[in-house]
Amino acid sequence: MSSTTVATSLAGPRSGIQEEAASAASSAIHIAALSKRYGPVVAVKDLTMTVPRGEVFGFLGPNGAGKTTSVKMLLGLTRPTSGEAWVLGSPIGDKLTRRRVGYLPELFRYQAWLSAAEVLGLHCELAGIPRMTRPAELDRVLNLIGLAGRSSDRVGGFSKGMQQRLGLGVALLGRPELVVLDEPTSALDPVGRRDVREIIRHLKADGTAVFLNSHLLTEVEQVCDRAAIVNHGTVIATGTLGELLGRGGVRLRATGLEGPARGVLEGFGAVRDEDQGWVMVSGLEAARVPDLVSAVVAAGARVYAVEPRHQSLEERFMELLGNGQ
Repeated sequence: MSSTTVATSLAGPRSGIQEEAASAASSAIHIAALSKRYGPVVAVKDLTMTVPRGEVFGFLGPNGAGKTTSVKMLLGLTRPTSGEAWVLGSPIGDKLTRRRVGYLPELFRYQAWLSAAEVLGLHCELAGIPRMTRPAELDRVLNLIGLAGRSSDRVGGFSKGMQQRLGLGVALLGRPELVVLDEPTSALDPVGRRDVREIIRHLKADGTAVFLNSHLLTEVEQVCDRAAIVNHGTVIATGTLGELLGRGGVRLRATGLEGPARGVLEGFGAVRDEDQGWVMVSGLEAARVPDLVSAVVAAGARVYAVEPRHQSLEERFMELLGNGQ
């Protein structure tokens, strides 16, 4: 083997390792082929994705898709069977890194006899926040979650929504660099969900990365920069919301869409007849809508109404799951 061949063969793996390390160091979360088995059951299989720092990232999937198991591995609460992952540039499970991560689990409960301020104070102690800065930190968080006027009230008298706010406040103590939220709006009314969206936007403005696990797809649409859809423990789609949603379509109310005009329609996308003379054409970019209208009119149709339509995240979600199954 020549020296050139040896140098090439050595440079390839090293380059790959260096690129992986660089991606891990620059990301809030970097996952490479992470898997978890419980005996014969595969909970997560070859999970691979990257969450940049300062980004709001949605993690979506049906029940049993492996979302909770993935979060537990990222937080060091369970060990992966294979694969690697890094959080804030350190391998998962690193104790010092955990201090820089805020976490709101889906199911949590605080002692009913404690006040909101006492719950937060206890978690300040657990997080190692200096005593001198705790009063200011408690005031900041209580104001942020909308419980400043209820700080002395006992948790046992809180509604589910107020307890959810308190749990969010615990996750925000110490200004973490990464916040992992598991269904943060599940117990909230519309006003509470709006407030949580504002808090998430505030975190992003401060450069905090947010990893949002939620089944409320409309919430994800409003706050996330990118998202991953996971099914059977594997990512089946990831990207910006624009990339995930892809092309939308257009609804037409027209007459004369038989014969040549029908063929013209089908040349632009998938056609579905609806009630009262409406026709839906899917898979069409918005820029091509004027071309479609001109073409069907030239083919003899008369167009009375045009409604460009964007695919919702819920529709795309169900479409991807259907394709995966």
